[in-house]
Amino acid sequence: MAGNGSVFGNLALEFVRVTEVGAIAAAKWIGRGDSKAADQAAVDAMREYFNTIDFRGVVVIGEGAKDEAAELYIGEKLGKGTGPLFEIAVDPLECTNSVAYGRSNAISVIATGPEGSLYRAADSYMEKIAVGPEAASVVDLDSTPTENVRKVAGALGKEVSEVTIAILERPRHDELIAEVRTTGARVQLFSDGDITMALATCLPANPVDMLIGIGGSAEAVITAAAMRCLGGEIICRWKPKDEKHIARLKEVGVTDFSTVFKSHDLARGKDLSFTATGVMSGPLVKGVTVGAEQILTHSVVMTSNPRTLRFIKTRHIT
Repeated sequence: MAGNGSVFGNLALEFVRVTEVGAIAAAKWIGRGDSKAADQAAVDAMREYFNTIDFRGVVVIGEGAKDEAAELYIGEKLGKGTGPLFEIAVDPLECTNSVAYGRSNAISVIATGPEGSLYRAADSYMEKIAVGPEAASVVDLDSTPTENVRKVAGALGKEVSEVTIAILERPRHDELIAEVRTTGARVQLFSDGDITMALATCLPANPVDMLIGIGGSAEAVITAAAMRCLGGEIICRWKPKDEKHIARLKEVGVTDFSTVFKSHDLARGKDLSFTATGVMSGPLVKGVTVGAEQILTHSVVMTSNPRTLRFIKTRHIT
């Protein structure tokens, strides 16, 4: 098994080139107001580079169907077709609107693991709570937001007024935002990008203490793989927004929307990896910088076996 861990860890470093080319391709569309073109550019670049790598990959959950956007589709085979089989959860461009309108927090991201590692399901929505290692055992989806804020504060040894809660700024979260504010906690709203905000709970500087709200299922699986590398936790359950989403989930056998998933349920086994490259700067990594003779990228690569966290700054000579 140690040998397999080495293989998966080495390929995790190879996959950083995939997210780099995706981020660079998407960055060409920053501020142009065309989120679909940015997404398509990232998809095309990542697909092309994936297929130069000597491995066997299959996409088990992609991001795009719920938004009717470009995607690396579920079941798509990637790589040269030799070597160990990897399952891939992918979001070629997390925060398409951030790129289109010049906002922060966009990344190109993938999570991988051996066969049987990653939870397979249709692209829809889940309610989520994400926290760092210190609060991993105290949060509960059946508790009220107020109760969870207090429990997280206690686990971190903070006053409630010192706790920062990240919430995606959407009309569906208006009541949630109001309730969290009544606790006295700080609310950090963000326009897009719940992967980076969830993982920010595990960063040394800890810009946020908890993420709570409803977001994409693909992002939940990708976040779970990273949490397995970082020691944090994400808990979630299905929250389809309409009958179309319910039908999509039923087609793949999801009929019980009450099941609570933890990171070990969404990303199983030991040999997991997470790779992300920034397109627009956020709490996880800085964005792409384009110069006259070079392009600068910032990436993060995590593995669960061994548990490692690498930040990579790359100069691409043009």
